[in-house]
Amino acid sequence: MLAKIKNWLCISDQSSGIPKHEFNLALGALLVEVMQADQNLHPEEQALAIRVLQNRLALTSQEAEELVRDAKGKVDEAIDLYAFSKAINNQTSSEERIEILTLLWQMALADGEIDSHEEHLIRRIAGLLYVTHEDFIVAKLRAKKRE
Repeated sequence: MLAKIKNWLCISDQSSGIPKHEFNLALGALLVEVMQADQNLHPEEQALAIRVLQNRLALTSQEAEELVRDAKGKVDEAIDLYAFSKAINNQTSSEERIEILTLLWQMALADGEIDSHEEHLIRRIAGLLYVTHEDFIVAKLRAKKRE
């Protein structure tokens, strides 16, 4: 199953017409949204975002840093989370979306605590990704175990 998750993170779904870069940017944007949710930008969060993108998307450190910069720009321009969630939904299964939620929980935990704004944002994203409340909790517990 881990191989399957790695594949979806690295390969564009040709049937959806969404380029790989758009998916990568959407994932980066969701990570950035959570990173910025508590209004305190911690170096651990920035480092985690880069590490997650580097590992999950098979990027170099420089590519991951550039993706985070691009994602910050997209987040600043965005009026909602719909475009990001749509790019994710079009290319992932429900299990893969739960894994993305786990990554978002890891981002929220990067500074050692989950702020109420971070939890609220992840709850909203879970709804947009059609993740059930039960799986929302499963993702949170997985993230805590990985910490």
